[in-house]
Amino acid sequence: MIVVDTNVLAYLYLPGEFTAAAEALLEHDANWTAPILWRSEFRNILAGYMRRKTLTLDQAYMLQSEAEGLLSGSEYEVNSHKVLELVRDSDCSAYDCEFIALAQTLETKLVTMDAKLLKAFSKVAVQLAS
Repeated sequence: MIVVDTNVLAYLYLPGEFTAAAEALLEHDANWTAPILWRSEFRNILAGYMRRKTLTLDQAYMLQSEAEGLLSGSEYEVNSHKVLELVRDSDCSAYDCEFIALAQTLETKLVTMDAKLLKAFSKVAVQLAS
């Protein structure tokens, strides 16, 4: 089991430079988890694609549905106190700290490409292999 940040999910569903790495990660460990926040972040990414006219509403909805299916049963509420402690101890956003808090709670790693998270939480955050 691994916690994945929203960008890793986006790499899986939106073809780009890191899509192959996200696919390899899924093949290696298909038990992906994330805080419930991922849904809003992913919708925001899809919104950007829609605004740039690279995705239609139907395509965005299909991708959101597929991603929700992948994480079905593996989405978690995160303890606010834990998140705020992580914010206090780093320069990372509360949004990003939700992913770290979940990884710590589940005693697993967070897979991310976020340089700030990788630096601040090197014992928990690992880089998506490119």
